[in-house]
Amino acid sequence: MKIIYSILIFAFIAGCNAPADKSETTTSTQIKNEVIKKHAFLEDMYNDKYYPRFLVDKCKHVLLDLCAAIERENPKSLDDLYKLTHAATEEINALEKEFYENDSELETVARECLGMDFVFIATTYGFKDADVEELIAPRNW
Repeated sequence: MKIIYSILIFAFIAGCNAPADKSETTTSTQIKNEVIKKHAFLEDMYNDKYYPRFLVDKCKHVLLDLCAAIERENPKSLDDLYKLTHAATEEINALEKEFYENDSELETVARECLGMDFVFIATTYGFKDADVEELIAPRNW
């Protein structure tokens, strides 16, 4: 009986330490760029209790998916990059309702934080001339 109890406790502890979003782990392991892997995405949003952590996690996951898409598709031009960033922006737009439902919204701080990370991603992947407004052109926030 003690062995079964010990196994259950171990399983519980292991489960508590597992990533909340397994898909984020999968996406981040797909990313090859070490600078991207080490970057603290959406730091200002994580540090502000106004933004529910689970929703910031969703935004971060969109950004990581964007990085994986850039590495996979290897865009050759700014127009090709903008297609990828616009799709990511639309995914973040789709989270607006969830933010509202959790007494939050994608407002000025979030806009600046997200915009900076989109620029960071573009620059890190060699698109130093990317325009921040064009990167996130379809945004609602």
